[in-house]
Order: sequence, then C-alpha cells, then structure tokens
Amino acid sequence: MTPKEIFLELLKPNGKPERQLKQYEALHLCLSDPINGYLRGNRVRGSVSKDRWGTTILFPEDAPGATPHITADDKVCPDVTRWRDYVHAPDLLANCAEGWEACEKKAREAAGDQKILCGFMGTGIFEQTHFLMGFEDTLTNLYEHPREMHELIDYITEYRLLYVKMLIDNLHPDAIFSHDDWGTKEALFMKPEMWREFYKEPYRRFYGYIRSRGVIAIHHADSYLVPIVDDMMEIGIQVWQGTLPENDIPALQAHLKGGLVLMGGIGAAIDRPDSTEEEIRSYVRDALQRYCPGGHYIPSITYGIMGTVYRHVDPYIDDEIDRYNAGLHLPVTKLPPIPRRQTAASAEKTRQQTEQAEENSLLKAVADALCRGQRKKVLTLTQQCLDAGLDARTILDAGLVAGMTRLGEDFSAGRAFVPEMLMAARCMNAATEVLKPLLVGEQRGPSGRVCIGTVRGDLHDIGKNLVKIMMEGSGLDVIDLGVDVAPETFIKTAQEQGCDIIALSSLLTTAMNEMRTVVQLAEEAGIRDRVKIMVGGAPITQSFCDEIGADAYTDDAGQAARVAIELLSA
Repeated sequence: MTPKEIFLELLKPNGKPERQLKQYEALHLCLSDPINGYLRGNRVRGSVSKDRWGTTILFPEDAPGATPHITADDKVCPDVTRWRDYVHAPDLLANCAEGWEACEKKAREAAGDQKILCGFMGTGIFEQTHFLMGFEDTLTNLYEHPREMHELIDYITEYRLLYVKMLIDNLHPDAIFSHDDWGTKEALFMKPEMWREFYKEPYRRFYGYIRSRGVIAIHHADSYLVPIVDDMMEIGIQVWQGTLPENDIPALQAHLKGGLVLMGGIGAAIDRPDSTEEEIRSYVRDALQRYCPGGHYIPSITYGIMGTVYRHVDPYIDDEIDRYNAGLHLPVTKLPPIPRRQTAASAEKTRQQTEQAEENSLLKAVADALCRGQRKKVLTLTQQCLDAGLDARTILDAGLVAGMTRLGEDFSAGRAFVPEMLMAARCMNAATEVLKPLLVGEQRGPSGRVCIGTVRGDLHDIGKNLVKIMMEGSGLDVIDLGVDVAPETFIKTAQEQGCDIIALSSLLTTAMNEMRTVVQLAEEAGIRDRVKIMVGGAPITQSFCDEIGADAYTDDAGQAARVAIELLSA
C-alpha cells in the first residue's frame, strides 16, 4: 500500500493497513495557499508584526515560531461587551482571489499519488478568541459575558466557514488540517460542559461542512481531551493529530473502537539538543509497543506540523517505526498508562489544615464563594467577617487562602479548570484590597518572596501566569518578570529583591536549557545555598530538574504553590 492508501484504510472502522505509517509521511500540508500567504505572510523571523485581525505577533530570531503577544495596552478587544467596535475579520474574498491555480498545481505535484493533500488552517475558533483579548479575559468572559461571547464565537465561526469553503473550492484538498488547542497536557482549559456550551456547535458546523464536501476532517490539539473525545467523534472529526501520551492512548483505542484515528503519542520530551540516540529509540519503542496493537493509530511527534525542532531526532523516530514494521508482533501484556498529575505528598495534610481552619461558618462561606468565583459574595462575606470581629489575618488565611488552596488541589485532581482559577484570583485580589489597610505592618502569609518568569527564548506565559495566581493566593509575594527573561535578570532580581525562590517556566524545548544556565549563575553568584529554584512547563520532567540541579519540579499550578511553601518551610 502507498502511504495514502494506508491512511485511508485507517479511517475505516474495520480497516486493515499493512503497516504503521511514519509520522506525516501520508500527508502533504499545503502552507502556501493565497489565504495563508495573506494571513501569515508578514511573519518574518526577527520581527514584530500585526496579523490581519490586529493581534501583535512576535517572532524572535532564536524562536522556533511566531507567538501572539497580548497586553493590556495592545489587545484587539479590550471590552467584549463592545466587540463589534473592535473586531473585524480579514476580508478573504477581496484579498485572496488570485493565485489558486498555480498553488493547486504545485501542491498536487508535491502530494502525487502517495500522499493526502491537506489544506492547512491555523488559529482555530477558541484560539482566535484569545488572540483577540488574551487568554485570561477569554476564559473569564465565558462566565461573565456569555451572550457576547456566543456572538463573537459565531462571528469567528462564520469567518472560518468562509475560509474553509474557499480552500475547498480552489485548492480541492483531500483533507482539511485545522488547529485549535483546547487544553494543556493534563487537563482541558475549561469544564467539558463549558466547552460543549460555547464551542461544540460551532465546530459541529465547521467539521460538518467539511465532511459534507467529501473532505477528510483532521483536528490538531496537543492537549488532554479525554473528557470530550466522544464529542469530537460526534461533530465529525476523523483524525485527532497531536494526541499526547497523557491521554492514555490504549484506553482511548479500546473506548473509540476505530471511530477516531489517533495520531501522535511521541511527546516533546525527546526533542532536545542533548537527547541521545538510545534515549530517543527507547522512548519510541515503548510508544510503539503501547499504542500500535490497539489499531487506528499513527505514531508521530505531537507537533501540529511535520518535523522535530532538533534534526537529529526525526531519523531515529522514523527508523524505529521501520524496525517495528519489520518485526514479528505477538500479543503483549498491556503496559500501564503514563500517569497523569500526582497530587503533592503534602496535599492531604494541607487539606486537613484547611478543614480545621474552615470550622468557622463565615470563613468557610468565604472560601466556598471564592472557589465558585462569586466576587460580590466574597466581598460581602469579607465585610461580614470584619463586622463579626474577626481580624484581617484570620480572614485572609482561614478564608481566602484556604479557598485558593482547596481550588488548587481540585485543579491538580482535574475537578477544577483554568477559568475557575482565574475567577477565584479576581475574588482574591478584590477581597485583599479590602483587607490591605488592616494588614499594614503585618507579614502576609508564609515568609517568602518569589521571582517568576518564562525563560529566554520563550514567549509563552499562560502556565507562568497560573502559577503566579496560585502562589499569590497562597500568600507568597511574587515578582513577575514576564516572558523571554535572561538568566542574568533572574539572578539580579533574586539578589536585589531578596527572593527566596526563583521559579522558571518554559514551553519550548529550544529554551529549556536556559534553566540550566540560571542554576549555574546562581551558584557562581553565591546565592544557591539560600535561593531555591523551581522549574516547570510542558517539556520539563523530574529527571531534567534533577539533571540541572534545580530544587523542585511540578506539572501544574496548584502543586507549584504547595511545593513552594514546602521549600520555604524546609
């Protein structure tokens, strides 16, 4: 079979492909059509630009790709209640009418008879909303302004429908490859019910239209999506590209019964400049043994485009797949799934302490309202606590901080999601403003100051911002250095501001070694004995933390706050 024939066989519930595909070998992604050129043509390495919606796009010289940069001063939509005044979709009909014939000819020649020709569509419906107003505003607006968010999402959906119609009419692709990340590697960005309320029907329209045109629907999301995987099948997605190992792929295969092709399973952990041949081969062999027997699977790097960042990695991945295809496969014992989040060892102790502190009904009501994101109620209850004679320190620690701690544990356990954390943080900030005059001269929370930032070469800040929220909610004094922070800046800030902890974040494997430099500089500066260093981010692991000599690694924001307090108490 050709790669294309194998791919088409995988789409059949009872298909019988003759071998495993090697990553993207069956797909040709057309990235040069007139719409992509119009929307993304000004993204040049080493530049700062605006996209056609008005979003600022940064593309540093040393970054693997461009990244949106949304601040309070430059967000396209600062007020969702007036979104029509700010948001104007690019005029595709007026600007993308020419050049299709030559593009199709070139793309068809490249795909030939061996590959599926894919029209490529980046920045999906959810991503477009947070490109316009920022990630935090997007998620909190789903709670605070649902009507306007539904309207804005419908507007973006109409734009995406026009976009895909033009692609299909002019490029005549075999498949549409559309991007939209709906979660982190450990959890959805929002409750499954919220995703269904706001995004399921728009995507049913989008993928329904694609399928009605006889085109294959491929969705990229390198996220944990188990809670909505049945919905993905229902709305017409045929291939989920970017399936992370954290989704427990063998369990998904057993559940889906061929209803969805899973493409991925090879995470970013091995895509590093220092990864060895044996490390890469061992990781890939393990993935193939875990996932191939379940069928309807394409082993691939989980990135939403072909190729690893470091060129030495791909050949070993492909060669291991070749070796697997050449081998004799006998039934194997099901290997245990890759574990998801593990709650910190002290979580139960922390919960017991929280429960003891919440015995007072008013304080418990404060914590409950904060966990539900009820800002007005939190403020009312805070005042009631003061009127009842409770001191500000008790209200802060046994009410507000207790609520944030409980929410952090729920987040770690997958019972709470990013919007709830953001809403709670706003409650926390509002109530703290009321208590602040009464806390003057008092030491707030644990004795600790943290400087936090995303390391040099990385502009991603969502994870960093969540850790900051949870640390502040736990009573720590946090200095946010932002993104693309030089190692020297971390050290200088720690020295000048008397920081007890340096917290480092990275989403990109290309930037993670900056963490090693921070540890080295801390040692050279003579502060390593008194300053703890924490690391986190999608490609970071406990073994990497140990290797560079950092003090702690955590894989979610709630756990990071708890571990920071443990480090300060040690």
